[in-house]
Amino acid sequence: MTDQARLLKTAVPGPRSVALHEARAQQVARGFGVTLPVFVDHADGALLVDVDGNQLIDMGSGIAVTSVGAAAPAVVERIAEQATKFTHTCFMVTEYEGFTEVAAALNRLTPGDHEKRTALFSTGAEAVENAVKIARAATGRPAIVVLDHAYHGRTLMTMTMTAKNVPYKEGFGPYAPEVYRAPMAYPFRYDGDEKACAADALARLKDIVLTQIGAHNVAAIVAEPIQGEGGFIVPAEGFLPGVVEFAREHDILFVADEIQTGFARTGAMFACEHEGIVPDLITTAKALAGGMPLSAVTGRAEIMDAVAPGGLGGTYAGNPVACAAALGAIETIESEGLVARAAQIEQRVMPRLEEMRAASGGRIGDVRGRGAMLAIELVEPGTKDPAPRFAQALAAHCHAEGVVVLVCGTYGNVIRLLPPLVIGDALLDDALDVLATGVRGLA
Repeated sequence: MTDQARLLKTAVPGPRSVALHEARAQQVARGFGVTLPVFVDHADGALLVDVDGNQLIDMGSGIAVTSVGAAAPAVVERIAEQATKFTHTCFMVTEYEGFTEVAAALNRLTPGDHEKRTALFSTGAEAVENAVKIARAATGRPAIVVLDHAYHGRTLMTMTMTAKNVPYKEGFGPYAPEVYRAPMAYPFRYDGDEKACAADALARLKDIVLTQIGAHNVAAIVAEPIQGEGGFIVPAEGFLPGVVEFAREHDILFVADEIQTGFARTGAMFACEHEGIVPDLITTAKALAGGMPLSAVTGRAEIMDAVAPGGLGGTYAGNPVACAAALGAIETIESEGLVARAAQIEQRVMPRLEEMRAASGGRIGDVRGRGAMLAIELVEPGTKDPAPRFAQALAAHCHAEGVVVLVCGTYGNVIRLLPPLVIGDALLDDALDVLATGVRGLA
């Protein structure tokens, strides 16, 4: 086991990582960006150990994937056991128990006590795209409504549903038809209190659906309970419950995109539970399988079963090794109390972030998030004008000091923190100390 402490033996990136990164440029398409050009040799818990021997604190979890740690024992053991049996059959050709066991776990864990069905896929975007297919099949309607600042993926449909143009959409059009965008209740960027923010955004969404689209044409409203790539935006309280109520009134399905928020990340097993929302369909991925590619759509049985046999699937959908990993990840979340741990992380981190805001000279405009999904939004002092230059400078400082943080937000001005839920307090505090030093150095 790696000593759980930050350790820098070289500059970051070190010489071996620099050489490997130069070689990568000759082999890998340049469209793959990189947050921090270090090559990882192995990982343990919340530490990434690079090829130069540097031990980096992971505050990104591979974008909320390794919530149970980078090599959780239950995940590794189940992967190894399954890999010795078989690595693939295609569930649509011959079946295996792991697929059904993961489906049963998701049917049990997701919000609502109604009868459910689950379909497994490989990626988050694939899950969202199939949720759209299912919603259209169940309702016989074409239109899909999404929100400002949304991120849903990189495929044609999900790229269309995603709000931000660069880098996700630029040059890739034309886009999929029958996707419409409505306002998001974004408290920091609203001139008024949170209650008014929720009411105004909901009123505008209703107007768009009723007058521009026609409610009878809308199959589903798809929303992230906390927006991820868009900036870790927690909707104004009451907005999403209002959306759900409106959807029910017009026989529109509500789809919760919990790909980044799901599986204990926000201090609840699923983020929509914070406001008592029971979605018709819920999409999951990322933390579902502890690092293996697996995603799912779970929903009301009558909606899921609206698709005829053969209408759902994929060669790698619900791969047996990935299913084994998911059972290990779910076991770890439940046995180690990681829902409660996420809430503890919030209680420890939020006061520190508030201290940083107070000492930032107005450069931190907002601190927000839930559980272990937390963020600071950087602005020009004295304004709410986005300051991506501060976010980039702060990320560069953290990276040089051996702390992996991620930049996000429609305006590129948000630092997001997604530590593995198994991170120890000492490692967490060290990462926050590095972040605080970077905030003090912003100019």
